[in-house]
Amino acid sequence: MPAVTRITRLNLRGYHPSRAVSIILLIAAVAGILALFFTTGLPPVLRDLRQFSDELPQRIPDIAAKLKRVPFADRFGVETLAQRAVGAFDATASYLFTSVPLWLSHLFGIVTAIFLCIYFMLEGEHAYLFFLSIFPTDQRSRLNSTLKRAERKISKWLVGQGALMLILGISSIIVFGFLHVRYFLLLGFLMGLLNIIPIAGGVITITLVAIVAAIDSWTKMTGVLIFYLIYVNVENAILIPRIMRSSVNLMGLTVLVSLLLGTALAGVVGALVSVPTAALITVLLDEYAVQKN
Repeated sequence: MPAVTRITRLNLRGYHPSRAVSIILLIAAVAGILALFFTTGLPPVLRDLRQFSDELPQRIPDIAAKLKRVPFADRFGVETLAQRAVGAFDATASYLFTSVPLWLSHLFGIVTAIFLCIYFMLEGEHAYLFFLSIFPTDQRSRLNSTLKRAERKISKWLVGQGALMLILGISSIIVFGFLHVRYFLLLGFLMGLLNIIPIAGGVITITLVAIVAAIDSWTKMTGVLIFYLIYVNVENAILIPRIMRSSVNLMGLTVLVSLLLGTALAGVVGALVSVPTAALITVLLDEYAVQKN
């Protein structure tokens, strides 16, 4: 809604977009970004994976033959390991094929969540007023002010976190591209996306990027690690204090636990709504449960 509200305030030669038009423009922008990502970032990865899967069964016997020349290699059962590697590859391919319905169910859940968001953006105020009408009149004012405070907290946190994710994603793409790291668009996108998970998200993505860079050269891996070390210090010293100073802070542990619980309870959709839900719960607890005297 903060993005929709800002779009409605635009003055295009005296024309102010309505809420419906603003939602359409927002969806078009997000769809354009995703389309650019899927058409430029994924094809190189899929092409290399297809080539790797085609060549792996033929390469394993050659690798096993070379390993047998190594002294004492027979003691490790090289042929048995090669057969197991082929079997593991076939099992992995079979799993990927059989897991397509599961991934489609996740995709359906994400699409459902998107449509729910659209309906709530269009008719959320009516649903909110109906929700308030359920409570006694003398309690509505306090509840309304509490929920409005939670809304401001969620909006500020999401805007601030989104800015940090965008900065990390763009800077990662630029640096990885300059270093000629494979799949730099995909890896930069993942760096920004997983930055929503405190500590763990950055560790996972930078480890993945370092492994991909090390495939080409140790110099690239060193450059990637140096970049991330510099960025972490800049983010903690400059970006977070400036971007998040106007928002009510959510502890990193709160974000991490909420993401884990949301994923465990409702999968991808649960992860999408976990952090806003945690922010809402903290405000409600602060208003109704915390003893301030």
